[in-house]
Amino acid sequence: MLKKYFGLALAVCLFLSTWGIAQSQATLSPSLGEQMAQLHQGDRPIPTPLVAQAPRMPIQSEMVTYGTVEEKPLMGYLAAPTDYSEDLPAIIVIHEWWGLNDNIKMMSDRLAGEGYRVLAVDLYGGETADNPEAALQLVTNANNNPEQLLDNLALAYHYLKTEHNAPKVASLGWCFGGRWSLNTGLLLPDQLDAVVIYYGGGMETDPERLKTLEMPILGIFGELDQNPSVETVREFEATLQALGKTAEIHIYKGADHAFANPSGTRYNAKAAADAWEKTIDFLNRFLKGQESSTSNSEA
Repeated sequence: MLKKYFGLALAVCLFLSTWGIAQSQATLSPSLGEQMAQLHQGDRPIPTPLVAQAPRMPIQSEMVTYGTVEEKPLMGYLAAPTDYSEDLPAIIVIHEWWGLNDNIKMMSDRLAGEGYRVLAVDLYGGETADNPEAALQLVTNANNNPEQLLDNLALAYHYLKTEHNAPKVASLGWCFGGRWSLNTGLLLPDQLDAVVIYYGGGMETDPERLKTLEMPILGIFGELDQNPSVETVREFEATLQALGKTAEIHIYKGADHAFANPSGTRYNAKAAADAWEKTIDFLNRFLKGQESSTSNSEA
């Protein structure tokens, strides 16, 4: 009964947020996907030993159904530590424009190995791409249906809160997923507990939209990136600061778009390692209440 009421209340609270975000996404430049395609020319999402690092503690994983949209089941990748004695804080992981592939699953394993329950959602309905042309088609189709993506992410949050009693929930995404990590925050402005954005294109900078956010935000960006550009990132940062939001924005010198993806052509090992350290520190502070253990140095 409690889960039923939780779901009804969530549905009512989300209606206006969903409509507003969908309207905002509908105004995005149609060339956004093409810009991403240009950035990823020559890339191939092939798992590499660099990303296949063993989790810090043993984990277990499985494919699960976390909801239904238009009578179609939503299948995601769920990972968690093998041995745990209490309800775990959770992370909604949102894939790059390639889809929910092996790279994302391995990154989810690493996050789970830090003591989190991780649900890697699928915004492409089970499809993945192995070249920029196919990824462009998938990301275009997804961006043309923002309401479905928002429903998907709301159901992921509901699943973690009701099925796994997650005391706190964060979102984290890269590239396409970085933008949708922020959108998850806009969708659940007083419910989500933290947002992590890795170089999300098409970033929201409108203060009227960002003022609703109540959670801390971590932004990871590259100095050489053009989607988003440094100017857009600085505008995003300045807007959050003016609104009095808790935000940590890092722009890595000499790093380009997708610099944290070992299977890409712009992988920057030093920047990626530092960004990972900052990400885990941020999540530990705001999901577990731990003291900061990182320095302020950046690659």
